[in-house]
Amino acid sequence: MKPKLTNPLNKMNVKQQLLLLFLVIIIPLFVLNSYGNYRAGQILKRHVTNAYIELSKQNFRLINRDIEAVNKVTSTVFQNSQVQQLNSVSSEETVLERVKKYEKLEGLLNNYSQETDEREPLYYSLYVYDPENTYFFAPFYPGPRKSGVYFFGDEEKPEWFDEAVEKKGEGYLRLLEHLSLPTKGQGSQKTLAYVRAINNIYKNGTIGVLVVTNLDGRIGESLQTVSLPEGELYFTDYDNRILTARTKEHSAVLELPPEADMGDSAIGVKDIITDKFIYVINYNRIMKQKLVYKVPVQALLQQQNEIKQVIQLISIVFFAGSLIFMLYFWRSLMMPIQKLVYFVRRYEPGNVVPETPRLNNKNDEIGVLMSTTYDMARRLNDLIHYKYTMDLKQKESQLQILYQQINPHLLYNTLESIYWKSSMEGNNASAEMIKELSKLMKISLSRGRELITLEEELEHASAYIKLQQHRYDYQFKVSISIPEDLLPVVIPKISLQPLIENGIIHGVKHMGEDGEIAIRAYGDEENIYLHIEDNGYKQVDYDKINQLLEEESPNPAFGYGIRNIHQRILLHFGPGYGLTYAERQGGGTMVTLHLPRTILSQE
Repeated sequence: MKPKLTNPLNKMNVKQQLLLLFLVIIIPLFVLNSYGNYRAGQILKRHVTNAYIELSKQNFRLINRDIEAVNKVTSTVFQNSQVQQLNSVSSEETVLERVKKYEKLEGLLNNYSQETDEREPLYYSLYVYDPENTYFFAPFYPGPRKSGVYFFGDEEKPEWFDEAVEKKGEGYLRLLEHLSLPTKGQGSQKTLAYVRAINNIYKNGTIGVLVVTNLDGRIGESLQTVSLPEGELYFTDYDNRILTARTKEHSAVLELPPEADMGDSAIGVKDIITDKFIYVINYNRIMKQKLVYKVPVQALLQQQNEIKQVIQLISIVFFAGSLIFMLYFWRSLMMPIQKLVYFVRRYEPGNVVPETPRLNNKNDEIGVLMSTTYDMARRLNDLIHYKYTMDLKQKESQLQILYQQINPHLLYNTLESIYWKSSMEGNNASAEMIKELSKLMKISLSRGRELITLEEELEHASAYIKLQQHRYDYQFKVSISIPEDLLPVVIPKISLQPLIENGIIHGVKHMGEDGEIAIRAYGDEENIYLHIEDNGYKQVDYDKINQLLEEESPNPAFGYGIRNIHQRILLHFGPGYGLTYAERQGGGTMVTLHLPRTILSQE
């Protein structure tokens, strides 16, 4: 069997459903807003990164072209005959010849250092090791923005000279802190230089080291042509040592994320997007160079943030408008409905109906529903009061009719007179019967009370039993078993006598000494049950008897005794109580009186 699907909304009240509707409208708005902003940021980052990759390629190509041009110039200087004929340790040349050679070399290097295209100039300088000080006349005042030929001895040898010689004519970029040994009063000599040792073509050995200075200014020009929003540009070697940068303040080594590892790739471009920065790295393993773009994501997304703020402002305004609408809707609809629900739940028919709540708009559906419900409750109260009054009158009339059927008042006084006359005449048996009958009638009157205790009702029933036993010469037995704690319970008077009478007449009348009638009772905290049983042998239609008890207009030919008892119990105690007939276990009839366990008040 398939399980029946249930709508979960059916378990929610209107208040919860409205709140759920509000959340269903608002939450997707903010989720889509957040997702749209996130995706827009990712797309923008990727597009901007791709643009920077192309820009980096062009920028790196220009820088390499400048370096390649410097390399070609150094190759030309390398092959110049004047440079190749320079020999600082030759003793065959006179001082005049050396001076002339020095002047020609100075002029040669100055020519290469002049620029005609208004670009940042490069300065070509030749450093020659002169341990014998044969060029003693040549000044030794090198500078980053100065070209020339410099001869030095062991005490003036620059720290980078031997490193360049070891590379055997291979040119490379190097950040030089000092072009010569630092001395007191010396200005800053820090520069990015292209360093290349010049070897003797005709003989073994090194003539000197050619140094091209102010290369950072030339590369800086290329870096200045790139526009990055608050970004940073770095030109580094392969160990991330910064050779030059567009920013003046920077550290010696550029810190890159772990993802910046180039692996075995020789030439290429790599982009890395982190939470804070976008890195575009153009690298050349052969030339040991890197061009790094470092762009802050926050600056890049500033324009997007402005758009995002507008979207968020619209979302907030929409949220506030929805909230105000919900509050207005809640105040105008839900609060009256809640008041109405509160009234309906607490209202009990017959209670005083409070004044109808005042509403701003009495002509709308809620106002009409509210006023109509309160008016309906007042009309229901009027109907209940009217019905209650009529029911009381009807019960009083029925009780009076029922008691008039079985309670002949004048007979009691007559029986008292007959009892005394029989006693005086010596007719004791008759007097005793008349006495029991008088007691029976006295209890029947009960001083006008309609409810008496079970103890009094048993006394009434015992008097009737004694009369019948006198009449039939004690030919049947009667046993009474009633717990003492049930004796104070109230019962409509003259309830047991008609039932015992039926047991005698229709049950044990012709059974002689074999006839038995038993009266017993038991109960709990709320109910008591009285059983009147006989061991009669006649066939009885119990269904017909029970049907007779419940009929509104029974046939008078069937008598009114047991129906009278049943109707009086119903009138006093309400539905659920009364008489029931059933077959007795072992033969005979058992009638049960079901009564509430009610104790008569002291008053």
